[in-house]
Amino acid sequence: MGDVVNLNRVRKARAKAEAATQAAANRARHGRDAAEKENDRRAEARRRALLEGARRDTPETGAPTEDTPAEDGPA
Repeated sequence: MGDVVNLNRVRKARAKAEAATQAAANRARHGRDAAEKENDRRAEARRRALLEGARRDTPETGAPTEDTPAEDGPA
């Protein structure tokens, strides 16, 4: 006869191995350290500042608007 196998242990061991595999995949996908996240935040802030600096102001209020038409000619 063969060895006696506790099926609960086998099931739990398989689940644990699958969870470890999934965790490794998640770490690779989402695991960034604080320096990388801060670098991305700074790059996004620079991009937004550059975009905001290039925005046109309306003559009457001086405030930028989203729907300011381009002055290429009649619309």
